[in-house]
Amino acid sequence: MMKTTLQTLANKWNSYKYRFVPWIALNLGKNERTLRHVRERSQDKLISDEVVSASLLKLFRALFKSDLFRQKEVLSFLPASVQSAYQDTLTPCQFINRADHYNDKGASFFSNEVMLDTLGFSIHRAPSSLLSAGRGVFVAKGTVPKGTVVSMYPGTVYQTHEPIFFQSIRNPFVFRCIDGVLIDGNDNGISKVVFRSCSGRDRLGPFKLSDITWLTTAPENPLAVGQYVNNCSNEKSANVCYQEFDVPAEFPVELRQYLPNVNYRHDIQRPLRCVILVALRDIQQGEELFSNYYTIVH
Repeated sequence: MMKTTLQTLANKWNSYKYRFVPWIALNLGKNERTLRHVRERSQDKLISDEVVSASLLKLFRALFKSDLFRQKEVLSFLPASVQSAYQDTLTPCQFINRADHYNDKGASFFSNEVMLDTLGFSIHRAPSSLLSAGRGVFVAKGTVPKGTVVSMYPGTVYQTHEPIFFQSIRNPFVFRCIDGVLIDGNDNGISKVVFRSCSGRDRLGPFKLSDITWLTTAPENPLAVGQYVNNCSNEKSANVCYQEFDVPAEFPVELRQYLPNVNYRHDIQRPLRCVILVALRDIQQGEELFSNYYTIVH
């Protein structure tokens, strides 16, 4: 009995340690390649914010168009010019009830197919290639070109003065931005409850301003699995890096339903913070994504 308990604890620790900052800090000398050096916050950009925004809009518009049957109410509240822009590009097979097919294929099937058609690749969660590292994120189909947005880090966004103590207990999914803003990407427990509550609070009539489906096994935004990207090692070098992105005010309201982030407080007078992962090189089908958790800002 004792042996089984110790083995269970050891397995949990081996999975957790790759996300445990003190463990990473103690192992920096052994794993120099796992460090991510940033000279200044402005140099944290591998690609421009304009490119990030264009990539997200391209995918989100394709997701929206692929599901217009369910989006009819949202569409009816948009200006006529915006409605026609969506409808004029449709083929008859696109205006179907996608939910009729969920039972046998699942919602994520369609999202991943849209992603593959739109971006040329798709990603999925699966057991990591790292020993005892739990789940990771892999390129399922296609090839990810260097400099491409390959994933997003979902979760509740906390400003530096906001309470996150209880949510952070035994939580390996809290991401710290360079300016101290925190993103809680845990899809279980109190973190899950908080995100659902904040997302429901911010709904604007028929418009959902954030996506809660990343809390499930079938996210409608297929990019929203970045919290499961594991830290690199000397044997598994990083092929993606984190980049902070503030959602511009002009981001289309009908497409905000695919943003997997929400502010903890609704009265924050600053853009919504998102974190995306960008490919550092071409990444082939079947490869696992690896990032640099530990960032040193000079």
